[in-house]
Amino acid sequence: MLDVLVLGGGAAGFYSAIHIVESNPNLKVVILERGKEVLTKVKVSGGGRCNVTHAEFDPKELAKNYPRGERELVGPFHSYCSGDTMAFFEKRGIQLNIEADGRIFPASNSSQTIIDCFLNETDRLGIKVLKNSSIVGITPLGGNTGTGNYAWAIKTIRNTYKAKKILVATGSNPKIWELLRQMGHTIIAPVPSLFTFNIVDERITGIQGVSTNASIKIIPSKVNNGKFNAALKKYSIHASDLESEGPLLITHWGMSGPGILRLSAWGAQLLHELNYKFTIKINWLPAYHEEGLLRQLQQIEEVEGRKTILRTKAFDLPKRLWGSLVKASGISDNDKWADISKTQLQQLSKQLTGSKFRVDGKSTFKEEFVTAGGVDLKEINFKTYESKLLPNLYFAGEVINVDAITGGFNFQNAWTGAFIAAQAIARPK
Repeated sequence: MLDVLVLGGGAAGFYSAIHIVESNPNLKVVILERGKEVLTKVKVSGGGRCNVTHAEFDPKELAKNYPRGERELVGPFHSYCSGDTMAFFEKRGIQLNIEADGRIFPASNSSQTIIDCFLNETDRLGIKVLKNSSIVGITPLGGNTGTGNYAWAIKTIRNTYKAKKILVATGSNPKIWELLRQMGHTIIAPVPSLFTFNIVDERITGIQGVSTNASIKIIPSKVNNGKFNAALKKYSIHASDLESEGPLLITHWGMSGPGILRLSAWGAQLLHELNYKFTIKINWLPAYHEEGLLRQLQQIEEVEGRKTILRTKAFDLPKRLWGSLVKASGISDNDKWADISKTQLQQLSKQLTGSKFRVDGKSTFKEEFVTAGGVDLKEINFKTYESKLLPNLYFAGEVINVDAITGGFNFQNAWTGAFIAAQAIARPK
């Protein structure tokens, strides 16, 4: 019988296995991976650079980046935070760089650096990694739960393994969630998080690649007003969570960028309810509101009356976006400031501070597919990451109902949960 079976050869699985054996070298630990490769999500993360964590070192502030899990993660982050993650990699000779936006990458700018680190560590510590081991059954072998004398049988497509303790780090795997549900755990139905918005609109057609800072808000439309408000209440989402300010990127299919991705994370369940058909309102000049901008435009009109509007560098906006919004306001290429009506000026102010766009569908953000959903957080002891229902069953990573906005936060959840579970597993009961 093995001491510990780690289910899942991803970030959380490897991190936990390494810490278990480092804390208690006498334990025999095996990682089971369903695929022919391990650490596949690490490989593609951050565009292949691997955004290992984020430079937010205050546990409470760090937890605010998790639409699901904010309250539960404050305690764990006090035990193991971003600085501890950095220390882990730096101790193993990996230099890390903090970028201007707080994201942290290996100095090599290659995820292979992180993968090699994990593979070297498991090899050094004698941790066996069994690939092509898809799990088809998880069976508790019983025992006296009062003493924690409880073991497990894990059936794969090839073999059956027995272990005293198991750690589930299988990420967003529906088959594993179903097995856990059959054992009595509540599984919050998974829905996509971190996705981009599909939009077909003349105002953004032909200007893909344009990026600018903007304020974005998800708003109810006449079509879905009732359903929108019902979903807000159902998922206890605050209207403030559906507003975001940050870089917005116009793409071939619609809109992306950190500002959009943040909204997709906070609104994951609500937007799923709406079948990804909703309305967003964009202020392309977040420093202004509509009335204030109108006054500014009137001043420009007085000073620059003889200039054409299209060629006036009135605001810090990309030229192609400015031209598109000017056109959408009913202003032609050759119109001068002195020539346009008050109504056209009002339309321009509205377009710049309150453009409404109809979203019809979503697209996955690169290869970094993240889901909201998983094991109900009420059924996990966050001091140990052990199941409250079944002893010697632990969790780490995305298998539980925790997810974050983009920027290294999802990995930090994996590292923190894996470390705390590893400490608990390594301690003799």
